[in-house]
Amino acid sequence: MTDIWPDHLFLVGCGNMAGQMLRRWLACGLDPARVVVLRPSGKAVAEGVRVVTDYPASLPAGTTILLGMKPYQLGDVAGLLAPLCSADMRIVSILAGTRLADLRAVFPAAAEIVRAMPNLPVGIGEGVTALHADAAFPAASRKAVEAFIAPLGLAEWIADEGQFNEVTALSGCGPAFLFRFVDALARAGEAIGLSADQAGRMALATVRGSASMAAMASESPAVLADRVASPGGMTRQGLNVLDADDRLLKLLTDTLVAARNRGEAMARGE
Repeated sequence: MTDIWPDHLFLVGCGNMAGQMLRRWLACGLDPARVVVLRPSGKAVAEGVRVVTDYPASLPAGTTILLGMKPYQLGDVAGLLAPLCSADMRIVSILAGTRLADLRAVFPAAAEIVRAMPNLPVGIGEGVTALHADAAFPAASRKAVEAFIAPLGLAEWIADEGQFNEVTALSGCGPAFLFRFVDALARAGEAIGLSADQAGRMALATVRGSASMAAMASESPAVLADRVASPGGMTRQGLNVLDADDRLLKLLTDTLVAARNRGEAMARGE
């Protein structure tokens, strides 16, 4: 892989999501010597990655800063980090519900700030990361960010920052919803007579194989579903249950609306 990496990467926090991102980048060739992680616990992150428990006296020119702590910690972090920032540094924030305007207000010296919303499969290179920057963000910088995010999976620029809660509800929360679906499919298999272990293995393999097939197909998932379902056959009878009164669509829409609305409430501090 060509050198798509920043010369210096400074992570503020390395919890579940930031940790998944870093592990994937390291697996794809990021030199751990370029990485410093601020972690109050001092717990090691990965071989060769330096972990510090307090802010350094300065950051090298051209550092990319990844904000990976909890959103409520922004004020405390900014008070210590902002004096270290300069116009040649790029900030990438994965703080849910934290707008660009909020970030600019506390990091006035940073010329480039990007919001990113990844999901957990970034750790295996199969994730989705939504990106947003303002209209003045340079095209060259946009390409550099895309290249940096590419090892994590799909990168999607979102033009309207107001849609970040919708994006988070779909792709950010989506893995949990799919995990629940896989579990329900397995339990349904058990309910009709299969052993729990066998139903679990078959449900997971079915979802994995079907998702891979859908990703490689030129047709939409809706078309693929209809192609599997022969008229009068078993699949069609099952689809008739899911499709009746758009019950599956309504259930998933209600699920995403609930997640989105919670995101909006969190942004208001509720």
